[in-house]
Amino acid sequence: MDYLKIFFLSMVPVVELRGAVIYSQYLDLPIVQSYLICVLGNMLPVPFIYLFARKLLNVGATKPVVGGLCRFLLEKGERTGSKLRDRAGRVGLFFALMLFVGIPIPGTGAWTGTLAASILDGGFRNTTLSVMLGVLLAGVIMMTAGVLGFSLL
Repeated sequence: MDYLKIFFLSMVPVVELRGAVIYSQYLDLPIVQSYLICVLGNMLPVPFIYLFARKLLNVGATKPVVGGLCRFLLEKGERTGSKLRDRAGRVGLFFALMLFVGIPIPGTGAWTGTLAASILDGGFRNTTLSVMLGVLLAGVIMMTAGVLGFSLL
């Protein structure tokens, strides 16, 4: 049951794998199994975000009740995409996206990175691979922080 909690928690925007790995340590779950489950949970929405989020947000932006939120999310994706493209330079969009997703700071992650890549038309395969590598990196960082943090308590 606890594994299902962290699996679904890792799918939630903002929390994603970063919060789920830490929560798994609070639940005293084995770190390697937790890491793998959180990676799977965090990656599951990525293809759907890439393929459908931009279309749904464009439609929603014209609706009275959800239009403001949809426009905000589209603008955030466009701003993030522009920053990624500008910073990519020599490294390339693939690695910039991987680092954007992989460095666990607020506002970054698989959801935002995938939306930005879909707005930039980064290509499904490249986006998915780049985001996956970023999620793996974020998981290692959070797993290390979780083990170190909870061992100090």
